Amino acid sequence: MIRRQFGIFLVRWLLNSFGLWVAVRLLGTGYSEAQVESGIALFLLAGLIFSVINSVIKPIVVIFSLPAILITLGLFMLVVNGLMVYLSVILTPGLEMSFFNSILTGMILSLINYIVSSVFELNGRQRERI
Repeated sequence: MIRRQFGIFLVRWLLNSFGLWVAVRLLGTGYSEAQVESGIALFLLAGLIFSVINSVIKPIVVIFSLPAILITLGLFMLVVNGLMVYLSVILTPGLEMSFFNSILTGMILSLINYIVSSVFELNGRQRERI
């Protein structure tokens, strides 16, 4: 069980790193070409920071912002996801991003995490049947 959870965390970490790289390349903010040699390590660190923030801080922020989430019928989750991305970008040395671009990046990363969760859920259901 713990081994499976660790595997899921590793996959999310790598895909979040890739998602951050894609978002920074698409949105074109805060990553200079002079950092290309440290690019992989930089985005792996940013993905790790984002994964940890998403696992630890995001549930607390969601609970405190539940009234706003309910009033906006869930649209405030875009702001919460953007805040998590913005926090991880601030904590990652060498990356910069505006809050609006963080919201767009949060949308990309939410889609990636949704796909990963769906794949692992389907895989778990198929193993239960066997």
